Amino acid sequence: MTTITITLSLVATIFILIKLCIIDLKIRLLPNVYVAAFFVCGLIFHTATNSTFTTPMNASFGIIGGGGMLLAIRQIANYFYQRDTLGLGDVKLLGAAGLWLGASDIFLAISLGAFAGLIHGAVYKLYMQRKTGEPLPLSTLSIPAGPGFIIGIVIEGIIKFQSLSIFLTS
Repeated sequence: MTTITITLSLVATIFILIKLCIIDLKIRLLPNVYVAAFFVCGLIFHTATNSTFTTPMNASFGIIGGGGMLLAIRQIANYFYQRDTLGLGDVKLLGAAGLWLGASDIFLAISLGAFAGLIHGAVYKLYMQRKTGEPLPLSTLSIPAGPGFIIGIVIEGIIKFQSLSIFLTS
């Protein structure tokens, strides 16, 4: 039963993250219902694995670190640019990811996600310049942050949970 629970929580998480990515690319929104489902899948996963991969304390600090760091970045950037620069959905997403990954690994996921977002932005800029024939200033470039962060979360999750198959077979 535990193996099934763990597997189902991981499969559901993958589908949720794909759905979040698609929605954010289409309408630039990360709906609370899917972010909450991602969070609940993390609770189920860690309960089913008896917190083997992340202790409850580390997961709690991950929530605070992931969500808190992004909230601080959002507040500073909003103040500096005098507009919304990062949505609260991204803050909640990284809080939920902090539950999954724990305090130390959430920061690597954020870094990887920011790098993925940078690559996404550069590709989008080049695409739009080719399409329109006009230069696109970086100051006007606007892309959703969620897909980049989701890529970072998935990469870090693969690294963190690589021993899961050993856990499931023992």
